[in-house]
Amino acid sequence: MAKMHNKGKGKSSSLIPFRRFSPSWLKGSTQELDSLICKLSKKGLVPSQIGIYLRDCKGIPQVKNVTGKKIIRILKLNGLNPEIPEDLFFLIRKAVNVRKHLERNKKDKDSKFRLILIESKIYRISRYYKKKNLLPLTWNYGNADNTLAN
Repeated sequence: MAKMHNKGKGKSSSLIPFRRFSPSWLKGSTQELDSLICKLSKKGLVPSQIGIYLRDCKGIPQVKNVTGKKIIRILKLNGLNPEIPEDLFFLIRKAVNVRKHLERNKKDKDSKFRLILIESKIYRISRYYKKKNLLPLTWNYGNADNTLAN
């Protein structure tokens, strides 16, 4: 698989387990896990951070294998899903940081070019999410940029 703005054709070495059911050594019920996920979300963790916490601290390898639902689906059922998808949020945050850098360093041509690449990714992903109805059709990158800058 080729990269979007790079020449590399890297391949990730991590694999999810082939067996798609809950491990026999795992203690606890799905209701306890759902409540833990909701509690972590209320603390401010995003879904990927919740998954990492559950893997590293609680020993839960895959939430979907245990509960039958992904973390995002559990958060949606409890009304805690994020307003904009996580990858789009972090791209916008990266663009805001690059803009702040460019205000201090006006002659940094490479950062200006990288900002163009980041914003093109934002536009592409937002178009996809609008098509999948995960973002409202009236959502605009300029409005989100202003809210994250504050």
